Amino acid sequence: MNDKKLLRTGSIGATIAAICCFTPALVVLVGVAGLSAVVGWLDYGLFPILFASMGLIAYALYLRSGRKGPSPAPVIVVVVVTLSALLFWLEFRYALRISIAATLTVAAYAYYLRSCVRRQSGQSADTKGSSL
Repeated sequence: MNDKKLLRTGSIGATIAAICCFTPALVVLVGVAGLSAVVGWLDYGLFPILFASMGLIAYALYLRSGRKGPSPAPVIVVVVVTLSALLFWLEFRYALRISIAATLTVAAYAYYLRSCVRRQSGQSADTKGSSL
């Protein structure tokens, strides 16, 4: 998959998971379908999907930046698993705070990648200008 498809897939997944995690939308749909018994278990699937989607977004941003530096894939996998395990261990007490922290981390990573690309494009323009 290219970076555009990965970014779109990650954004759609994160949006749907966030809507289902933080609003009663999925609870109502599951209740209407007569599956109210699974409502208590929804978070065990939704939060890992949310974190995995954010990891997909981070990797797509890395690809979009031109693959600057080492691949973040192993770090992304470790962070997704760690955040999911942390939420399970804390029994979802700090789910909103951890989710916001994960979102801000992905945003900071996007800013970092953008600044690296800008810095490198500025250096290449300087070297072209000095060679004249």
